Amino acid sequence: MQDLMNLEGATTEEKALFYRKTYGHVAGGVLVFILVEYLFLQSQTIVNFALSLLDGYLWLITLGGFMLVTHYAESVVAKSHDRNVQYLGYLLYIIAEAFIFVPLIYIAIAYANGPVLQQAAILTLSLFTGLSAVVLLTKKDFSFLRSIITIASFIALGLIVAGILFGFELGLWFSVGMVALAAGAILYQTSNLVHKYQSDQYVVAALGLFSALMLLFWYILRIFLSRD
Repeated sequence: MQDLMNLEGATTEEKALFYRKTYGHVAGGVLVFILVEYLFLQSQTIVNFALSLLDGYLWLITLGGFMLVTHYAESVVAKSHDRNVQYLGYLLYIIAEAFIFVPLIYIAIAYANGPVLQQAAILTLSLFTGLSAVVLLTKKDFSFLRSIITIASFIALGLIVAGILFGFELGLWFSVGMVALAAGAILYQTSNLVHKYQSDQYVVAALGLFSALMLLFWYILRIFLSRD
């Protein structure tokens, strides 16, 4: 079936259509994220609840819950052949991302000096576009980054947990390292776009790219906030 063709054997037109669908779904995910985030921030109850979760063990539990939701959403999107189920999994992940971002974006809006949120968003989108372009134009295979990203993610998670348990700040250089990790994830996910996915897997591909984009945005925003 043509719909299940691997992209490495597809025509230029078929590849272009897959890329348009994938990045269209990433853009759609960003728009839904902005809408859900806006709605969350309009509720003082949700904002207060999200801020209360920043304290010690509660934030650790929140991160654990977010990881479970992320794993479930990714599994649903990757394994289901029902497009509606894939969209529901994608939407669930976007909502989870929007909630986890509530404290950070609230602080950026309420306490930061200058248009920090806008600056972080512009830099994030610029880096995302540039990194994606590198892969799409060169067609280089970055699949070797998978093991590096996995190991680095476990190390980062361990540092985050240790910071919460023992009450120390991870600091600016940790955020810089996480930006590098997110950049690697974008290269890896874009490489999968070129070399791994079949032409009907644009929702799966979009979720992978969206998650890397959100990770990049989180730590770029933290760096901008650390200047104040």
